[in-house]
Parts: sequence; C-alpha cells; structure tokens
Amino acid sequence: MYLKTLHLRQFRNYKQQQVEFSAPKTILVGNNAQGKSNLLEAVELLATLRSHRMARDRDLIQDGETIAMLVATLERQTGISDLSLTLRRNGRRTVALNGETLRRQMDFLGVLNAVQFSSLDLDLIRGGPEGRRNWLDTLLIQLEPVYAHILQQYNQVLRQRNAFLKSTLQHQSPSLREAGARLQEKSLHQVSAKAQTPQHSELDIWNAQLATTGTRVIRRRDRAIQRLAPIAKAWHASISGGTEILELNYSPNVSLDQNNPEQLQQAFLEKIEQRAVAELHQGTTLVGPHRDEIELTINQTPCRQYGSQGQQRTLVLALKLAELQLIEQVVGEPPLLLLDDVLAELDPSRQNQLLDAIQDRFQTLITTTHLGSFDSQWLNSSQILAVDSGEISQANK
Repeated sequence: MYLKTLHLRQFRNYKQQQVEFSAPKTILVGNNAQGKSNLLEAVELLATLRSHRMARDRDLIQDGETIAMLVATLERQTGISDLSLTLRRNGRRTVALNGETLRRQMDFLGVLNAVQFSSLDLDLIRGGPEGRRNWLDTLLIQLEPVYAHILQQYNQVLRQRNAFLKSTLQHQSPSLREAGARLQEKSLHQVSAKAQTPQHSELDIWNAQLATTGTRVIRRRDRAIQRLAPIAKAWHASISGGTEILELNYSPNVSLDQNNPEQLQQAFLEKIEQRAVAELHQGTTLVGPHRDEIELTINQTPCRQYGSQGQQRTLVLALKLAELQLIEQVVGEPPLLLLDDVLAELDPSRQNQLLDAIQDRFQTLITTTHLGSFDSQWLNSSQILAVDSGEISQANK
C-alpha cells in the first residue's frame, strides 16, 4: 500500500497543509516542536483511529477552531481509496470512505495499515502493563478491525459495572463496609446478607456481560500474541546475534487453560465470585482483561530488570519489525512504517539493522532533526521535506 497524498486542516499546528509523497521513503527534517510528529500522528489516526499520545479529540484541533480534518489518498492492490476523518471539539468524530460517510467507524479500519515506532515505545518495557495492553490492542485493531467494536463493548460494560459497584459501596452501611474489610476472602452472600435482592440480580447481569465481552477480548489477545511471539523471537535473535532469547507471553487476569469460549467464560465468572467481596469493598472491578499483562523476558529474565537501554531498544525494535511482518502476512500487503525520531535512540548497529530491514519494502515516513544518520544512498532514494512551524516544504539534499 502507498500513501499518495495527505491533507491536514486545523490539525495540531497545521492550519492548511497538503503533502504529496513521491518516494518509498520520506524524511521529515526540522527542529523539535515544529510539527514532524504531528504529521505521523495524523497517519496513525487514519490507520487505527487511535493516537499513541492518547490525546482527546479536542486536543488535536487548533485553538479557536471547532473542527479538524484529515484527508488522504491511498493506493492499494485493490485500487485507490480516499479517506477522511473529521474531529469535532464539541461532538462526535465522523469518517468517510470514497466520499461516503460511514455509519460504523469499524468499517473505516483496515483500509490503511501502519506501524508507529517512536521513542515513547521504550515505555513498552519500562512502563506499566497499561501501555503494553494499548500496544497489543492497537495491533489487533489492524489485524481484525472488528476488535475495535469488541473492545469498545467491553469497556462500556466495565464502566457501567464500576459505576454500579461504586454506587453500592456508597449506599452500604458502615457496619457492612467494616465487615467487607474483615472478610475479604469470604463469599459475597456471607458479607452481604442484608443487601437487597434486586441489587444482586443487577450485579449478576453485569457479571454475565463482563464475562461475555471480556472473553472475546482475551481470546483475541491470546491469538495475536501466539502469532506475534515467534516472529519477534526470530527478529530479536537476528539483531542480538543469537546471544539472547526473547519470550513473549500473554498473562491474562483470568486463567486461560485453553482458548475455548465456554470454559473461559466459566473461569471468568468463577474468578468474579472469588473477588466479589474485595470488589464490593473497593467499589471497582478487579477481574478482567483491563488487568492483563504481556510478559517480556530475555534469557528467562524479565526485561524491565534486564540489561542496558541498548538491549531494551533491541527488544522494542524486534517487536516493531514483528508487527510489520505480521500485518503484512494478515492483510496481504506491506503496511506503512512511521519512525518518529527513533534513529537517534538507536546505536549505529541497530540503525543499520532497521534500515536494512526496511529497504523499499515498506513505505516509510521518518522524522529527524538532522540528516547525519542516513548514508548517501538513503538520502538519494528518499523524498526530503523540511518542517518549520507547521509548514512543509521541499528540502535540499
């Protein structure tokens, strides 16, 4: 797939900007805070409807404006597609494909595929489990666009169940709250004997919905990790010279003995029952995929405790190359690669590994503050654009 044009209107620091891509590799050069990352973020939004910066829509719209628009023309083996995303300060975003507004945003996903690799990705290893869950979910949305709907359903049930638990906590008598604190490991019925039956039947409904929607999330995450892990392991062995063995494991909050929906749903409900008292006492949901972990180990040692920053960068590089390869396998075409100021984070050896893997196989957009990281062959085969205060122009090579 090949991104031909990108038009940004009132997005971040771009008032009105049209870019035409004329080479497999485009290098965006400029000082920090000029808008290089914003352009890559726009492409990421068109691919996944998510931003790794996790910004709210109103934060993406220029001050004083009510809407922002992102419009792109994409060429694929199946033909040319026009994509449009409209962000509103005080309303819902809308998407359009080939001039037709889509009722379901899910139908917009999967048209453009892209893998983002930025210096922020080092937090995949150093940060908490939420960042790793978000990374896996973003990948899954591209592998299976329906997953965006599945995840949305789960998060909606989770919010509503949490609201119910919080409300129940606020209405408990002080003696009941004290009993909950003392008897965290006892059954719900022992502690909540005085609770009203309608409340319990309502909680049972939320439990069933959480187990149903959560099971769908867990099964797809498990399947994705099983496909990604051997690819990442092979890339990591190649980059590290075979001296390090990477293991990538999915550790769900609910026991996953086998990827069977009925058994998993039953295990989900059993764990909810086990944690029922603690949930009522804390007023929040303690069971489900919002508490999953993705475990990364090198030579059987957790990566957060392992080695230097250079070794951690090797791991992230292996994960990103594995993402590219897996998306290409699933969708049948190479996705775009978005490299946001990442070469500065890699030593020359890892830079060369990355640049050799890319070649002209993936259309690549790269941001940098200087061109010193690229050899003459790369510079000669790349389109070089200068970015200055939200204005993009052709740069001298």
